[in-house]
Amino acid sequence: MLFQMPVTSVVVGAVGDVFENEGAAASDAWEWVVTNGREFGVNVVAFLIILLVGKFLIGWACKATRASLSKPKNVSELMVNFTVNVVNKILWILVVLVGVSRFGVEVGPFVAGLGVSGFILGFAFQDALGNLASGIMLALNAPFHIGDFVEIGGIVGVVKETNMMATTLTTPDNKKVVAPNKTVWGSPITNYTALDTRRVDLTAGIAYGEDIGKARDAILAAVAACEGVLEDPGVTVEVVEMADSSVNFVVRPWCETAEYWNVFFRANRAIKEGLDAAGIEIPFPQMDVHFDGAPKEA
Repeated sequence: MLFQMPVTSVVVGAVGDVFENEGAAASDAWEWVVTNGREFGVNVVAFLIILLVGKFLIGWACKATRASLSKPKNVSELMVNFTVNVVNKILWILVVLVGVSRFGVEVGPFVAGLGVSGFILGFAFQDALGNLASGIMLALNAPFHIGDFVEIGGIVGVVKETNMMATTLTTPDNKKVVAPNKTVWGSPITNYTALDTRRVDLTAGIAYGEDIGKARDAILAAVAACEGVLEDPGVTVEVVEMADSSVNFVVRPWCETAEYWNVFFRANRAIKEGLDAAGIEIPFPQMDVHFDGAPKEA
């Protein structure tokens, strides 16, 4: 009992202080509401109005930017999307800063803080910034477009998607490859569909005992008659190599880019059929073996 009374007094006193502090805080909050509530409510409404108006203006600005950049044919879709995204982000930052300033917040220190933070983040995200810089270079130079058949750093496929960070390709055997833009821009880029026409490179071999002129005429007539082969420029058929088992011709027809593989397969078949029709032998690989000083019994 001797220790119970003091402890009870302390607990009751602490509880009383808590209620007294809460009452004081509630009183201060109510006083602030009475004094500044109206002004705060007006600022909240103004902030919401600024956001709504800003959303409308930003949407209009993005549409206008996209429309103006889409008119020139030499501007890539990647560049258009990048520019629109930059305009959208910058305008939203400005709108938010204008809205926050309604509450008496100083915008200057915030902007300075963004600069310092950006400097620090630049070191932390060097690879990401490298991909972004490479994406900008791809957008400005436009070495390929969506749907082009390209070879990038040993990867062959159709471009399915491009953004500021990576390029997505689909390979002929239906694999999806996502390549960072830093790798794409840092590698040789071969665009097979950038031009309207392509040359098809083929090889045909005949036996050493066959007539070269007759074989050339047969190959030329067969390939020139293939569907999809262009008349201008004409088909080139010339001897290119004296191989181990055959005399090889290089055969080079031209076609529209979209018809490349169709012409490739048709021309190969036409060469075989044309040589067969002309009675010209297409030799198998062969080797002559000579024995010197063999026993008579052999």
